[in-house]
Amino acid sequence: MKLKTFVSVTTAMLLVASLAWIATPARAGQDGDNGDRGSDSRGHDQDQDQDHDGGHHGRKPRVVMISLDGAKPDFIQKFIEEGVLPRDGGLARLSRRGAVALQNVTASPSLTAVSHIAIATGSTAVHNDIPSNTFQPIVGPISSSISGFAAPIGGYTESPLGPSANPTAQPLWVQLRQQGKKVVTATWPGGDGADISINKTVVQPAQPTRVTDFTVPFGAFGGIGAQGFTLSRSDFAADPGIVAALQAAGHFSFSPVLVTSAPIETFSCSAAATATCTGASTLDVKYSIRVAAIDTTNDRKVNYDTLVFFDENRGITAGPFHAPSTGPAYVKFGGENAPFFFEGSGAKVGAAYFVSALSPDLSVVRFARYGANYIPRNTPVLADVDDINNNIGFWRPQADFRIPERLSPGFTNFPDVEIETMYEDMVKTFVRYQANIGERAIKTHPDADLVMVYIEQPDGSEHQFLLTDPRQGTNPADPNSIGAKQDPAKVKRYASYIRFAYQTADKAVKQIADAAGHDSNVVVVSDHGFAPFHTSVNLTNILRNAGIDTSKVGVRTSGPAADIYVNLQNRELGGTVDLATYRALVAQITDAVKNAVDPNARFNYSLRDQRIFTVVETRPLQCDAGTGQCTSKTVGQDYGDVFALMAPGYNFDGIQNPGVARQGDAPFNSATTALSMPNFYGAHGHDPELPVMSATFIAAGPQIRRDTVVRHMRNIDVAPTIMRILGTTPHHVDGEVLNEVLR
Repeated sequence: MKLKTFVSVTTAMLLVASLAWIATPARAGQDGDNGDRGSDSRGHDQDQDQDHDGGHHGRKPRVVMISLDGAKPDFIQKFIEEGVLPRDGGLARLSRRGAVALQNVTASPSLTAVSHIAIATGSTAVHNDIPSNTFQPIVGPISSSISGFAAPIGGYTESPLGPSANPTAQPLWVQLRQQGKKVVTATWPGGDGADISINKTVVQPAQPTRVTDFTVPFGAFGGIGAQGFTLSRSDFAADPGIVAALQAAGHFSFSPVLVTSAPIETFSCSAAATATCTGASTLDVKYSIRVAAIDTTNDRKVNYDTLVFFDENRGITAGPFHAPSTGPAYVKFGGENAPFFFEGSGAKVGAAYFVSALSPDLSVVRFARYGANYIPRNTPVLADVDDINNNIGFWRPQADFRIPERLSPGFTNFPDVEIETMYEDMVKTFVRYQANIGERAIKTHPDADLVMVYIEQPDGSEHQFLLTDPRQGTNPADPNSIGAKQDPAKVKRYASYIRFAYQTADKAVKQIADAAGHDSNVVVVSDHGFAPFHTSVNLTNILRNAGIDTSKVGVRTSGPAADIYVNLQNRELGGTVDLATYRALVAQITDAVKNAVDPNARFNYSLRDQRIFTVVETRPLQCDAGTGQCTSKTVGQDYGDVFALMAPGYNFDGIQNPGVARQGDAPFNSATTALSMPNFYGAHGHDPELPVMSATFIAAGPQIRRDTVVRHMRNIDVAPTIMRILGTTPHHVDGEVLNEVLR
């Protein structure tokens, strides 16, 4: 069934239908300037859920917050109504027992790093200085970029460059720990134990902003990207030594064991404590991977069904293996991937192998080695990193967009369904890995006052598979595959992947909530909603076509959000543009962005006046002596001189190489074409006030009122509300306590 994007009215109808709410008149909002917030009371459902409200008085309140990246509240309630999400699952159970928001307005722009830091600090991006997933620090070179996941929270001093003595925002864990509370973060953005530098100067030391009582950083790229492999029977031969080793390890074959005559790949890693790996053989720890084919079915037929991936330098050993070690990877066709630890790698790097096609006679063999990853070994949190590596295992490969978009090598001849099966495999195993980290954080820290867990799905799947608009081409290479010529089988298949992503995230919520227990307040949030997009936008070409000299500017885009910086003298390191030219360029860029249009009526019918940008903000110019460091209510320290958001349907990502013109457009020209067909389907980062960008808020527990509907809230309200539950007073936040959800 083709998924639909619902506005808040439809969401309310779904909520009424699925949760049997009995509405009462809304109360006035309690957040001052946000007077349209209200709450409704719901009747108790009559199921047999146990409600442990009684007896909680006198217990120390605890909060477990779970972020489901990209979870749309309308999809959650739709899937509950349809039975896609089970009644006894995590999300349905919490929804019945507690409070649910109809619209949760997230940060601007509605991007992952921006929104998670907004949730954690209770402050806007203007105040916490995380303006995008990728941006330029204004004191850096015009060519420099910094990740919003590894940027100074609350800003920094520009002259002299260094940490801010009075940051404009702080994560709630800083305030809570100062007041004697214990906080645990499991892969939450900003909780990483890292020192943050700009121009090689530390502008935010790890302590106290980026460390909690148990801090697990999100994983990082281990230096080797995913690779697809295609083999056949001629690539295999007998190898008696491998047969003996497999038998000694307890693995037998009912057909003759066959082994690749030569390694399928070689690579190397460094044994240094924080160093990673390379696809070359230049580092000190070498690997040569071979593959054995075995038949585990005693059916008296040649029926190879399992591949064994092993490093010939270390051979096949019997184990047992203690994490992070895994030994050889045994992968059965039709089963999930098997992890493969790079033994001896200093940073504890590993990958996984997955078999997507395996003929019983080995005439067709296709498999993937997923990309290598590790948990950053930042010194202040090294003990916590080792705890996860040694008990849960090395960082598992997460759903990798480079495979379905065929950006990684070796996948050109893989059928679409095989590629999609790989992606679903990664969704399942990676979310399970993250849930296991969250569960361990709870069980090993039963006295924690606040546990914050980040889960990557359904974001990744919505990016790849949100094929819900007739303007989207089901074949990215065919401009005519839109509208009535969309492939209905692909639309249906992609809808199933979205459902699977939500089901997988729901299982993670249930696992973590069960580990927390009924005496915990469980809060499920998301960072943003999602929208389908049909057009990729080249911002550099928009500027060039308007006559702007782009050699004088830096363009940083994340999804449909853009920051455009002018290379100003005495601000950017090595800046070349004088003040008069700077002011003229800012005005020229602003006009070019405001006036950018989509003239193609096949695609622009949801736009106002054909204009593709809905938000355009300009850095003020009059507040100082021309340093270009002015801020305002809408432009923060490291925003671009021009900051802009596009309408749903348009995205800066997904431009193909070679580019593909949309139906009805002029032939693609890489130097001038601004609008083209993308190679994936979902986006976020649009105006957060749009209902389609609404984030999720579901909460239940001893301190949470049952049967409460919050009509309108903001993600920045979550932090002060949690602090209130934990008996502390929030300071320096932009959000307000959601008193209407508290007992």
